[in-house]
Amino acid sequence: MECQVRGIGNESWGCRGNMTAEYYSSLYNRYVAALTTYETYFKPGNLYRIAVGPSTYLNDTTWTETLMKSIPIGTMEGLSLHHYCLVGWPDKGSSFDFTTYIYYKTMRSAWYMDEFITRNSKVLDKYDPDKKVGLIVDEWGGWYNEDASGNGLLYQQNTIRDAMIAGMTLNIFNNHADRVHMANLAQTVNVLQAVILTKGEQMILTPTYHVMNMYKVHQNATLVPAEVSNMTNLTEGQIPAVSVSASLDAMGKMHISLTNIDDQNSQPVKMAINGFKMKNVTGEILTSDQVQDHNTFENPTKVEPRDFSDIKVRNGNLEVNLPPVSVLVLELKE
Repeated sequence: MECQVRGIGNESWGCRGNMTAEYYSSLYNRYVAALTTYETYFKPGNLYRIAVGPSTYLNDTTWTETLMKSIPIGTMEGLSLHHYCLVGWPDKGSSFDFTTYIYYKTMRSAWYMDEFITRNSKVLDKYDPDKKVGLIVDEWGGWYNEDASGNGLLYQQNTIRDAMIAGMTLNIFNNHADRVHMANLAQTVNVLQAVILTKGEQMILTPTYHVMNMYKVHQNATLVPAEVSNMTNLTEGQIPAVSVSASLDAMGKMHISLTNIDDQNSQPVKMAINGFKMKNVTGEILTSDQVQDHNTFENPTKVEPRDFSDIKVRNGNLEVNLPPVSVLVLELKE
């Protein structure tokens, strides 16, 4: 079904007005009251209105709580969330020349997406138990200092570190599919976590592009619950070395996506696949020797996916050994 999407403002809590949640809610209610008077132009259910939700800049759920109390559920279909992986402000560090400490600090910031969605989902559950309001994560990804090459404001290189951000974050989105109705990069070409970089007539695909291309098998599929207990102690706190999400598509194929952010160690993973008789398992992996590795116009294929065959099926269990800094997508057929 086609849908008319309307975002009512953008980052109104900060650079778009420094509004309070109460003031924004009042403006929102006034605007949608006028917007919905044009009902003759829209079929019922075809208008999807997105309110400005919280940012990690706010660091609490007060904004979400205020909006859910102030805006009637029937006049809001979505609530936006913004979260960028930052290691500092205004000095955000280099996009390709960074230390191991900075790498793990970035990973801790990326993993916060799970907590951010979980905390705000609990507030939505309180006021919207039927899950009519979706979370719209319409800005996310790594954000570093601009490239000094003169390619423009917010241009940055895209490395294996960004592939780890993408794999981990997409797993988080998949596992919160009951609330996350939409999630997209605000910038796709030459800016922040870009999938494509260009120079004149030249174009290269970034590690983020390859991860998204690998994960497209989850589109329009049914979420299959999956979890891992592996934890790695890091300087910035305890975050999982391995994240996972799984789905079953319309053709009966199961896909499992795994990301290992550990930059030194392989991670053995053993999965019990209940109720699914595996006859054929194939895999595709994206990895490289260093987290700083990236594609350039001189070497555009340094980081590319390849087939993965180190897969064992024993007594109904699936076993793989994830190399350091890798994203793996498995396809299981009955």
